[in-house]
Amino acid sequence: MIIDDITYDIIVVGTGAAGGTLAGDLAGSGLKVLVLERGVQLPIEEQNVADVGLFRKDRYHPKEQWFGTDGDPFSPQTLYALGGNTKIWGGVLERMREQEFEGLALQEAHAPAWGLGYGEMAPWYTQAEDRYRVHGRSGVDPTEPNRQGDYGLAPKPIEPFMEELRLALQRHGTHPYDLPLSWSQSPVDPSGDAELFGVDRALEPKGTITVRTGTEVTRLHVNPSGTEVRGVEANVAGQNWLFMAHHVVLAAGAINTAAILLRSATDHHPRGLSNGSDQVGRNLMNPQLTSILQLAAEPNSGRYPRSLGVSDFLWGDKNVSFPLGTLQTGGGVLQDALFSESPPVLSLVTKLLPNMGLEQLAARSVSWWALSPVLPDRHNRVSLRGDRIQVNYLHNNREAHDRLVYRWVDTLKEVEADPLTHVVKTAPTHPRGEAPLSVVGYACGTCRMGVNPATSVVDLKGRSHEVANLTIADASMFPSCPAVGPGLTVIANALRIAAELKALIR
Repeated sequence: MIIDDITYDIIVVGTGAAGGTLAGDLAGSGLKVLVLERGVQLPIEEQNVADVGLFRKDRYHPKEQWFGTDGDPFSPQTLYALGGNTKIWGGVLERMREQEFEGLALQEAHAPAWGLGYGEMAPWYTQAEDRYRVHGRSGVDPTEPNRQGDYGLAPKPIEPFMEELRLALQRHGTHPYDLPLSWSQSPVDPSGDAELFGVDRALEPKGTITVRTGTEVTRLHVNPSGTEVRGVEANVAGQNWLFMAHHVVLAAGAINTAAILLRSATDHHPRGLSNGSDQVGRNLMNPQLTSILQLAAEPNSGRYPRSLGVSDFLWGDKNVSFPLGTLQTGGGVLQDALFSESPPVLSLVTKLLPNMGLEQLAARSVSWWALSPVLPDRHNRVSLRGDRIQVNYLHNNREAHDRLVYRWVDTLKEVEADPLTHVVKTAPTHPRGEAPLSVVGYACGTCRMGVNPATSVVDLKGRSHEVANLTIADASMFPSCPAVGPGLTVIANALRIAAELKALIR
């Protein structure tokens, strides 16, 4: 083993929405920080790919396999690179609603409260939106949480046919709004991400932050009493390295953060590091996601960003009062990495069609995503099979999600039957498919936060209940599953934790 000869103030593991943001916010603090990233910098031509290659290749899949609920191996769609999954995320950054922090009553049970309220997160949400150049407009989404003022940047113009579709949806009783989007100023890669707004900030000239890529963290080593982390072990080009710091922050994502802790078992932590509660890896939540296709009346490019959101069914509909979820356009089919992974309705078609045929299919499609929250369940978990990752997962809250999907299909049919609507047309069916287990970009909950060490892994500041100098900063600490994408909440929480660390370590 090679032992690094520098002792850092902080080691941050991961450079995604949590780790990249946190590292960027530590810039200028004077702290000596080491950031470890398993992947390398992703070439521009591989970022947000917009062509039929998304359907032809296993793009954005690492060269590893996990085991699924049925015991069979699968290749996860997760990106190891500077910026992590934010390199392919679509850039939609929405705030959780006030009620979600308080503990939302879902169809089957109450989701747990967070222990901190929306009011405590609101200033961090504002900072996160500023940091990631979020373009949006307030006052349109009927479920929008309270905010101080409008977005700092106006929404980006959307495709003309989407504007017409917006008007059609309004005529039929819904309130489509401009999705808040992170947008850079780069003409080459306009979608914002954690490399641009986090890692690049950390690497400012004359800074005290070091970023090492190609460094896969495998486990943490503790002192003899098991009360503090003493070293971070990593594989670097086939060799084992040991890095040392006074404080360690895990931000490797809900799956890998849990796996690192489980691999770090010792006599003092026989079930895994910081796992006296037996909650590490448990309560995995992956929101239910279903893609739905409409038939476009005229060809489109298949290459455009996401644009519209609909939250009219978030709190229920005319028949039920429990939350159903939210909807958003999927953007161009040819540049939606999530879409290319998930719809089984197109899997056979895409294998048989030539490239030109696939282009034509995409040009005649308008895609939507339906998202419903799920409840934490201790049996939905990340564990280890030898040294490899095992994911056992079964969705709950299914009736609510089914209602959301069918309610939205009914709405689309009404729009298509409207004689004033010319951009989409009636089709015999609306192809749809649920995102498979391999889609883990929205996963959360495996190292939940809470005030009770018997039922949680970290406290409300992300600090381990059992290991004094260990913090978790990613979505694994979420007590419940958001009804919108988790990205903005991860970023805001990372900024909150960075402030706590700077105050703690100075």
